[in-house]
Amino acid sequence: MPTTFTNSPADVERKEPGFGGRPPLNKRPTGGGGDGENWGDRPSGRRGPRELLGRYRLALFFGLSGDLMFFIALVSAFFVRQTTGHFDAYNNYINDWRPILIPPILWLNTAVILLSSLTMEVARQHMFREVDVMDEWLGLGKPTIRRALPWMVVTVILGITFLAGQWVAWKQLARQGVFFASNPSSYFFYLITGSHAVHLVLGVVALLVALGSLFWIRKVEWRQIAVDCTAWYWHSMGLFWIFLFALLVLCQ
Repeated sequence: MPTTFTNSPADVERKEPGFGGRPPLNKRPTGGGGDGENWGDRPSGRRGPRELLGRYRLALFFGLSGDLMFFIALVSAFFVRQTTGHFDAYNNYINDWRPILIPPILWLNTAVILLSSLTMEVARQHMFREVDVMDEWLGLGKPTIRRALPWMVVTVILGITFLAGQWVAWKQLARQGVFFASNPSSYFFYLITGSHAVHLVLGVVALLVALGSLFWIRKVEWRQIAVDCTAWYWHSMGLFWIFLFALLVLCQ
C-alpha cells in the first residue's frame, strides 16, 4: 500500500500564501514580542512621565495667562483712573488722584518673596536630580524627599511671612487714615495688593498640598509633577509682585 502523508493545518497555512503571493491574513501569535502580541502598541490612555509633566505644565501656563490678563486689565484701569478727573461747578478741571506713601515694610516683603522663589527653585531642582531619582526607581530609599522637603518648608514659612507683611502694611496705612475708599490712589493700592495676596494664599495652599504629596504619593514622577507645577506658579507670583510693586512705587 502506498504511504499517504497528510499535512497539518499549520503546515498548510505556512505554505499557502494569501492573494497575490502575500502572507495569509490570519497570523498565529508569535513569541518574543511578535506582532501578534501587540508589542509596539501604546496602551490606551497611558502616557509617559515626561509627556505627563509637559501636559500639566501647559495647563498651568494657560491658567497663569488668565491671571496675567487680569493683572494687565487692573494696571490699565490704574493708568486710566490716574489721568481721569472731573469738572466742578465753576468749570475747573479737578483730578482727585492723591498719591499715597508706600509702607516701608513692602520693601522687606519684596526681598522675602524673591528669597522664597529661590528656595522653591532649589526644592524643584532636587526633585529632578538624576542620581536621586534613579535611587528611588531602584528602591534605594527616597532621597528626593529628603533633599527637597526642607527647602519647601522654608518656602511655606517665607510665603506666610510675606502675607503677614502685607497685613502689617494695610494696618500702617489705616493708622495714617488711608483706607480703601479714601481716594482713587488708595483704592487701587488696596485692590492691587489684595488681589495679589489672594493669589499668594492659593500658592501657599498649593505648597502645602505639594508637601503632602511627598508623603502621600508613591510614584516619584507624580511627586515631581506636583512640586514642579507648584514651583512655576510660585515663580509667577513673584514676577507679578515685582511688576505690581514697581508700578505702585514709580507710577503714582
